[in-house]
Amino acid sequence: MHGTIAKIEAGERIDGSDFLRLAREASLHQLGFLAGAVRQRLHPEPVVTYVIDRNINYTDICISACKFCAFFKAPEDPAGQVLTREELAEKIRETQALGGTQILLQGGLHPDKPLEFYEEMLRFMKTTGIHIHGFSPPEIHHFSQLSGLPVTKVLKRLIAAGLDSIPGGGAEILCDRVREETAPKKCSADQWIAIMEGAHCLGLRTTATMMFGHIETLEERLEHLQRVRDLQDRTGGFTAFIPWPFQPDHTPLAAARTIEKTTAISYLRMLALSRLFLDNVRNIQASWVTQGPKIAQLSLFFGANDFGSTMIEENVVAAAGVNFRLSEQEIRRLVSDAGFQPQQRLMDYTPV
Repeated sequence: MHGTIAKIEAGERIDGSDFLRLAREASLHQLGFLAGAVRQRLHPEPVVTYVIDRNINYTDICISACKFCAFFKAPEDPAGQVLTREELAEKIRETQALGGTQILLQGGLHPDKPLEFYEEMLRFMKTTGIHIHGFSPPEIHHFSQLSGLPVTKVLKRLIAAGLDSIPGGGAEILCDRVREETAPKKCSADQWIAIMEGAHCLGLRTTATMMFGHIETLEERLEHLQRVRDLQDRTGGFTAFIPWPFQPDHTPLAAARTIEKTTAISYLRMLALSRLFLDNVRNIQASWVTQGPKIAQLSLFFGANDFGSTMIEENVVAAAGVNFRLSEQEIRRLVSDAGFQPQQRLMDYTPV
């Protein structure tokens, strides 16, 4: 393992065998020390960024029926809903009143709404002047299938209607064995990457996520990270990477088999490993939404340089019974107490 550590200390890129060696042999302390050093090399100033935004789920009606999701409603479920224009406008108003700069817009894969519905929703939202960080790759793939249009055409139309950037949701684990078992109706790993590549080529910046700690192997986590790193080598379009652990409660996946909740130690190890492997992704985000404020503070010593979002509203993780809430003031205090300077940012990491 000395060779791997020497590579990291010299600022060299590690490969898959290095990653697996670190994952299996390095102590938590070693991983934190190495990831902290890489973070400091990329971000010499002791600044931790955050964004003020709101997660708006425009519908919970979804035909994907992913086994890890506790949020969706089947199309025939009378409890399913689509937000009205008035509800959208009110949510945006509340966000802007709190200093919010963007909306994280995501929803279920609705079987009946045409592409024009989403274009009109974007045009309506853009009248408020808010940045729209919306439609993860599975949604864009779904719009493409329903409309019969190629993905590039769909992206161009969404951009013309007001889409500003794309969140990295729906990546889960970018390995088809895992996807076929947990979310067989969702886009494949190759399709997820191709949609992100298409978005980057059209000038959109995007994020990338990884939901780990369910049925995937260590090698499959590496496959995920390798795909993200390879695409970033080609396009440079990812602004940040956000690893977060699967939340098993109330999900069909956890009902069908025993899945232990990811421990804080396992989370911090994966966070550090992500920082060490993704040498070309500048920002790594802590997941206070799933880990809570104290572990999120610790994340800042395991490679994370971003505290993510205030998440004025969050529904998907909450549906799995996890309900942390933080105001902007609380985020700033947590960052300061950890010895860093808090800095509000925009989606592209421009300071506010």
